[in-house]
Amino acid sequence: MRTIDFLVFIVYFAALISVGIIGVLKAKSSEKYMVADRNLGLLMLFGCLTAVFLGGSSTIGTSQLGYEMGLSGFWFVFSLGVGITIFGLFLLDRIMDLQVITISELLYRLFGHRVRVMGAVVTAMYTLMICVTQVIAMGAVVSQIFHWPMMTAILVGGSIVFVYTILGGMWTLSITDVIQFLVMTIGMFCIMLPMSLHSVGGLTMLFEQMPTSHLSFFNIGFGEIVNYFVTYTLGVMVGQDIWQRFFTGKTKRISKTSGVLVGLYSALYSIVMVIVGMCAYVLFPNIQNTQNVFAHMAFEILPNGLLGIVFAALIAAIMSTASGTLLASATIISNDLLKPYVFKNMEDHQFLGLTRLTTFILAVIAIVISIWVKEVLIAIDIAYAILTGGIFMPVVLGLFMKRITPQAAFYAIIASVMVIFIGIGIAGPQSTATIFYAILVNAIILIIMSQFQRKKEA
Repeated sequence: MRTIDFLVFIVYFAALISVGIIGVLKAKSSEKYMVADRNLGLLMLFGCLTAVFLGGSSTIGTSQLGYEMGLSGFWFVFSLGVGITIFGLFLLDRIMDLQVITISELLYRLFGHRVRVMGAVVTAMYTLMICVTQVIAMGAVVSQIFHWPMMTAILVGGSIVFVYTILGGMWTLSITDVIQFLVMTIGMFCIMLPMSLHSVGGLTMLFEQMPTSHLSFFNIGFGEIVNYFVTYTLGVMVGQDIWQRFFTGKTKRISKTSGVLVGLYSALYSIVMVIVGMCAYVLFPNIQNTQNVFAHMAFEILPNGLLGIVFAALIAAIMSTASGTLLASATIISNDLLKPYVFKNMEDHQFLGLTRLTTFILAVIAIVISIWVKEVLIAIDIAYAILTGGIFMPVVLGLFMKRITPQAAFYAIIASVMVIFIGIGIAGPQSTATIFYAILVNAIILIIMSQFQRKKEA
């Protein structure tokens, strides 16, 4: 990278940190810090939702899948987009009417205190692990750019994104996410895609040079595609980071329309990243660490100046998700654990300070875990397995079946999370069967125990 590329980075990071400093002045209440006063319009909410949802795993992970599996790498991000669209169309109405801030708060309304605590613990684990995936991805990119050791890259990259998150909360993230969405779209759609195709002679030449297996949308295997929809579609529907963005919409209609637009954008983004990975396969068929496919491709085909913009776009995708999931985890812990059970009767300004402190502590924890895990797709599999297996059924059945009891919900969450951890220990974090068993156990306990208790009460 040349001086102009580094200059792009410096200007970009300086702008984001400046917005964070301004955010300290704007975010004067906990409502502004957590959900930006519920006042975002359509274009801004669409940009925010897209930015928080399409992170490093979507960019680096999908280009990696495109390199390894071809067109069938499309299903990973597409399954996430489907989940956001379904949530916006079918669940959002019921949830926004309750004026809640977190999933745990919804569980409290449905099932009481014990389930709120369990839900908060499980959801906070999920959001923190998603944050970890982004810090890992950021470390990989920064280490490639500056030739730093991975640990140093994680420390520096993670610290920058967490500073503006801690300072300004959701008000800051709403502004930075829109900036990052624009940078991301320009970098990936207008620079990386056309330059990748040009480097292999165009789309027709790309397809002619690919193995037949890479041209099938089902090369990855039907079982893996089902796994994506079970894990990611269901998981994102109960993701606190996604809910928190939806709640910032000015009206239900704005939030629902944004969800549909994000689903469409995710399909396009997935295709772009898969094609970039496939182009890399043609040009560089012997890349050993396929997690570096995107970075390797960018370094090799992009001229000075454009390289800086594309890496800024990649960093934008990563930073927006890292900041959103960090704030989501801090919101859950402060709003659903610390405020109601530890620091009761707090003034709003005290609660705001507590949330900022919680955000800082979680940022440190996220960086430490990132140094330990070091693998994006494994971390994201663990995160979604915990969330999908533990929370999806209580939320959905609780909203649509009034006969589910608090005791059944409590034990269903405990049992399903135990199944997840046992399954991960036995079969590994990428096992489809583990999530199926957890959802099945969850549903059985919810329905049978509720029926038994209702009959006993009658």
